[in-house]
Amino acid sequence: MAQRWAVVAAVSLGLVGGLVGLVVGLRVYPPTAWFAVIEVGVPAALVGGLIGFASGALVSAISRD
Repeated sequence: MAQRWAVVAAVSLGLVGGLVGLVVGLRVYPPTAWFAVIEVGVPAALVGGLIGFASGALVSAISRD
């Protein structure tokens, strides 16, 4: 169960981070906006994966009797 939560959170935050990176990159220097997508999206996905895994593990531990 924790792995599923980690994947969902990583994908969700990775997409949001990628969009934020795109907007920031286009406003700062458009020729390198693609790099900003990676630069912001990858760390956001990693943080999302960690938060999702911790949340899923907590829910699994609580739901077991």
